[in-house]
Amino acid sequence: MEIEMISRENIKPSSPTPPHLQTYKLSVLDQLMPSAHVPIIFFYRPVEQHDMSAKLQNLKQSLSEALTSFYPFAGEVKDDLYINCNDNGVFYTEAKISCCLLDILGKPDSKTMFNLLPGNSSFMEWSGNRIPVAMIQVNIFKCGGVAIGTKTSHKIIDGPTSTAFLKAWAAIARQSGERVQPCFIAPTLFPQNHTLPKDTLLAIWPSLIKFGKGVTKRFLFDSSSLAILKTRAASSFFVHRPTRVEAVSAFVWQCFMLASEAKHGRQRPSFLSLIMNLRGKHCTKLPNNSIGNLLWMTIAQCNAETNRELNYLVGLLRKSVLKIDGDFIKNLSGEEGFSKICECLQEFGEIYSNEEADYLTFSSLCNVGIYETDFGWGKPIWVSPGGITGPVFQNLVFLNETSVGDGIEVWLTLDEQDMNILESDTEILSFSNLDPSPLS
Repeated sequence: MEIEMISRENIKPSSPTPPHLQTYKLSVLDQLMPSAHVPIIFFYRPVEQHDMSAKLQNLKQSLSEALTSFYPFAGEVKDDLYINCNDNGVFYTEAKISCCLLDILGKPDSKTMFNLLPGNSSFMEWSGNRIPVAMIQVNIFKCGGVAIGTKTSHKIIDGPTSTAFLKAWAAIARQSGERVQPCFIAPTLFPQNHTLPKDTLLAIWPSLIKFGKGVTKRFLFDSSSLAILKTRAASSFFVHRPTRVEAVSAFVWQCFMLASEAKHGRQRPSFLSLIMNLRGKHCTKLPNNSIGNLLWMTIAQCNAETNRELNYLVGLLRKSVLKIDGDFIKNLSGEEGFSKICECLQEFGEIYSNEEADYLTFSSLCNVGIYETDFGWGKPIWVSPGGITGPVFQNLVFLNETSVGDGIEVWLTLDEQDMNILESDTEILSFSNLDPSPLS
């Protein structure tokens, strides 16, 4: 696959940001997040080639309009405490791809897809090393297919924030009349605290960080497999009606523990960390369009002697999730919430200090409407997290919906040896398809 860069530019908001909004203070929850940019790629079926120029121009114009409301996205992170909303713009590139969309999606390869993302070395020189909050690359395939690759700073943008922005941009592009208005209430509810050291989570993460040859594989669980797992996971004593996310999460965790037992010759304590979306929780003031890292982590624990039947594991997950309720979120908020945050961080540090335990972190973009990003030529046929797993990684599970049906894609990152054991010594391939084409 050859890539020809057509253009590089900054897309600025269509209206300048008012002076009183040009410094956006991050919340204390934003402070906890790394500055890394999170990638995601949207693939679209071919469009008429004679309309391509107009469609590309419409993409840029609608992005400019969307940035007027989502003005921090056009700025730069400053000191990990603020967004300088200087209207410098979103870094925006257009590229021609020498192959057809089918060549990529017939057998997706992470190294190939990585090239569809913005932020290469030439950009670093061009921008003077000032990394913007958001970067976008629009890729036009030989067949007329389009892939929109985005990278957004985790310092202010979590999954639901990114989805809200993309849906707002798409709504303007297709002239739907819909308007997604962002809510910037997070810094008020979770005020910034200057006593929080930078890289606080490094005190917690070391036990989660792994060194070696990490690999990421995609397991597709279709609706029929999920129905079987939900039935198997149901229990009159634990959880009567598990959700598809609960069922597949517990199943992957169960397979992960079985692979660990096969590797070590014994059962080890296992911890499943779930990244929870705080929006829309009962008795909270966080609407779904709230901007920022409105996430918290809850942990399900399975001791070495714990029952590892699927229905029991679902019960552990449900119990863990129910802890993140309105009262818990209220305790995190306000000036007094900082002490609760510190208390939780200390608990996390104690949990993650056990070198004889296994850790698996779950994150999900299910049920946030990621496939509703229609720019006027139809919804995406596939949404993929881009990137390459390197020698430093963590055991990570990313859940995403499928474009049709009620299936779930499980993107699992493990050490290569652990992945081989999981595939050969557990039931995971009995319920899923490994790296299938999104077109099948």
